[in-house]
Formats: sequence, C-alpha cells, structure tokens
Amino acid sequence: MARDRRVKPTDRPGVIVGRVVPSNRALPRSTRIRPLWAFGLAAVAACATPGGRTAPVLLDPASAEWTRPAPPVAHLRFETTKGVFVLELHRDWGPIGADRLYNLARLGYYTNTRFHRVRAGYIAQFGLHGDSAVNAAWKGRYLRDDPPRSTNTRGTFAFSYEGPGREHTRNTQIYINLADNPRNDVEPFTVLGTVVQGMEVVDALYAGYGEESGGGVRQGRQGPLERGGNAFMDRAYPRLDRIMRVTVTVAPGR
Repeated sequence: MARDRRVKPTDRPGVIVGRVVPSNRALPRSTRIRPLWAFGLAAVAACATPGGRTAPVLLDPASAEWTRPAPPVAHLRFETTKGVFVLELHRDWGPIGADRLYNLARLGYYTNTRFHRVRAGYIAQFGLHGDSAVNAAWKGRYLRDDPPRSTNTRGTFAFSYEGPGREHTRNTQIYINLADNPRNDVEPFTVLGTVVQGMEVVDALYAGYGEESGGGVRQGRQGPLERGGNAFMDRAYPRLDRIMRVTVTVAPGR
C-alpha cells in the first residue's frame, strides 16, 4: 500500500497544512489532484494569512486574480460541518458566472462561511463572507448576466440575483436546488452545474431557521449578516452549518 505523507507548513496556496493526505504518486496520473498553485497562484496569499487575518486579495475585487478564466470543467470540493460535497462547474453553461464562481472558490472566499439560507425541499444558499470588510468590498460588484439556462432540477446550482427587473445583479451568493424547482425556471437564472458527490450532505444542512437567518438577496434582510459577519451569525443563528474549506481541481480527463 502506498505510504501517506504528512504535509508540512508551506506558502503554497491550496496545500492543506497539517493534514495527512494520500501521496499523489499512488494515484493514476489522470486522477491526481492538481493543487491550486498549478493554476498559477504562486504569488497569491492563501484565504487567510497567519493569525486568521483576511487575505488582501479578498478585499480587492478589482485585482486581476478575479478575472482568470475557469477551466472547461472544474470540481469544487466543499468540506462542511455535515460532510463533503462536490460541485461540477461547466464554463460553457455560463462563462461569466463560471469564472466568478471559480475564482471565489480558488481564492478562498467561501472558506469559513455559513449556509445562511436553507429551506428543506427547496434550496440551500451561501455566499455571505464572515468578515464584514470583505462584504463591504464586494457590495455591488455585480456580474453581467449570462444567457438564461434555467432548468432548476435537483442538485443544480446557480447565482442568485435581486429579482425580476433587476438584471445584472449576480454577485457572490449561490443556491443549490434541493428538489426539482420548476417555479424558478420562469426566471432568468443561469444554472452552472450540478452536485456530483455528496447530495445527501447538502440535504442534511440545518434548515431550522429557514428564511429567518437572512433570507435571499431580494428580501432586504441580509444587512445584519453583512455587517456582523460570522460573529453575528454565530451568536444569532448558532446552528447554521459551515463551509470549512473549498478545494478546486480540474475534472479528471479534462
């Protein structure tokens, strides 16, 4: 059996410090993990600097790092308090949104954030940052719309937006469909991919707060979460599940 190796502290983004991981050499070449530095991130800080401070790149939405194109197909692996799930992101389904989501994931925006809106049998939503300064920096950093690709079947995901008549208002928040939701198909959402692993984890996210813990972007009740960040959410809604880490890889065979 291939010997595991312990990763030592390093300045390479995307390397998990202090965890035991299988050696890449033990895997077939086509399925070896490609760490984030392989995508050209050697000069970028990890999602948080030593001591837990927010990385400067997260406070600078104008940085060129946020404009890197996503690969044709990427896997976004979410480690959460309920387990692991993987989103498969397809760039050709909506390149503007796919590039934004890819960069948010690879640069650590979603690390240590909360699933602030979960409605059982409907959707699970995330994308508010735990640092109020980051939320302020990204306020109004809207994307142009991709052509609608609005077939909201179970396991698909898309950016939320501010509602009918509010075009070009996608930003950082993603929803995952927990069921087939044809009622959402009448709106111009652009579905960007599907959950390919761990849908049972998404189903298990805590849904007891429903719309109470911030709701959606169009309901106008997210201000306290944006301004208070994790400190507020953990105090007011302590049972919200968390995203602990997101790892980005190119899908095998792509």
